[in-house]
Parts: sequence; C-alpha cells; structure tokens
Amino acid sequence: MKKGKKLYEGKAKIVYATNDKSLGIQHFKDSATAFNNKKRATIDGKGILNNRISEHILSNLSQIGIKNHLVKRLNMREQLIKLVEIIPIEFIVRNVATGSLTKRLGIEDGTELRKPLIEFCLKNDELGDPLISKEHIFSFEWASKKEIDKIEGDLHRMNDFMIGMFRGVGIKLIDFKVEFGRLKNTTINEIILADEISPDTCRLWDMKSEKKLDKDRFRQNLGNLIDAYQDVARRLGILHENSNIRPLKFPKPKAVKIKRNK
Repeated sequence: MKKGKKLYEGKAKIVYATNDKSLGIQHFKDSATAFNNKKRATIDGKGILNNRISEHILSNLSQIGIKNHLVKRLNMREQLIKLVEIIPIEFIVRNVATGSLTKRLGIEDGTELRKPLIEFCLKNDELGDPLISKEHIFSFEWASKKEIDKIEGDLHRMNDFMIGMFRGVGIKLIDFKVEFGRLKNTTINEIILADEISPDTCRLWDMKSEKKLDKDRFRQNLGNLIDAYQDVARRLGILHENSNIRPLKFPKPKAVKIKRNK
C-alpha cells in the first residue's frame, strides 16, 4: 500500500492518503495533550501502545458487529483505515461521574451512574468542544435522527462489551469518548466508528485500588503514564505477562522507503 500525502494532523494522530482513495494510513504520535491543547508534552512510546491497544479493542468490537474504520495494523505505529467524513460531534459515554461532569453539576467524584449517560460535544477546539443537545445536532444538520439513533445503539453495545472486557482483567471502565463518520469514496451511505479506543480516550481505573490507568495521569500530573498504559496492554494480553516492561525501550520511528511501481 503506497503512502501518500498528509490528509490530516490532529493532536495525537496523522492520517495519510494511499493509492486507494477509500483507505488511509493512520500514524500514532507520542504527543500528549490536555485542556484543549493548553497542556502538551511528548511521551516516548505512547503512540506505540495506543496503536496496539486500539487495534485490539477495535478488532474485538468488529467481532460483535460494531463496524469501524480499522482494516489492519501495519506496523508499531500505523494502521490501515477506511477514510470517512467525520461527523463534527464527540460522543461521550459515562458510567461513573468524574471529570467535567462533576465540575459542571457538583456531583461527587466517583459516583456510580444508575445507567450509562451519553453526552454530545461539538468538535471544535477553538470553542472548547462545547456540550450540545440533540436539538442542536438536528437544527444545524450535523447528523440526522436516523444516524444518531444508530450511533446511540452502537454506543450502548460498545459500552456493554467493553465494561465486560475490562472487568475481566480487573479494570473499571469509567467513561470513553469516540467519533463516528460517513464512509467516503464508496456507494454505501454508512456510518461507522472512526476513532481510536485507548487509554487516551477512555478513563480506566483499577477495580481494587481505583488507581488511574489513563490520560488523567498526564492531566493531573500523577506521573508514570507509560507504566499505566503498559499495565493496560499487559492485562489485555498485548504485552506478555512476564515482560520486563519497566522501563520498556521503544524504537524511534524510521523513515520508510516506498517502492514505486515502474
């Protein structure tokens, strides 16, 4: 697969074109950001771990019928993905109250919710990704009612599956954030999950100690972010249980020469 021009660069990933207009190559960076990019750092190896963890989760979600953009992992930092037109909404699923929810509503941190709460935010860094309602989505035609109904159904199924998956390895799924998109360059008008699922986009707590195993370690200056991400990967079976992972040395990305067709 030929790697072409850069199509998009976000805080944590870069998407490149390929010689197939329906497919792209997604590169995971080592960048760590928080508070709408006001706090930034480079953490060696973070992109590698997110690539592997996201591949594992998305592959499992495919097995239960959640269609997503992953085609396959190409190497330590890159995935081949289906290109989509991103719906400009961030979908947040909450099982436990924490973060911005507790600040907005004055709810005690760690409060278990009686049922999952789905929130919608407009995907706009300049505006601070403001919270929006379904009425906003329909009024401004960011998505149709049929699309939102389909997405909400997928979100509940994803949440049920991931709660069980993480519970099986001693981790509590607190919340997660994802994006969806419309498939591009195809005759199929279809909405699919089009985002990574990793400790960057989920809140994950150890079930016994409630130790945070996600990006809150960076947000809250708790330290040992790579150790936490490695712990998640090891529990999921991505890293061998007896691996010497403290410290684990990650190779720097290398330029790859692409063979051109003659």
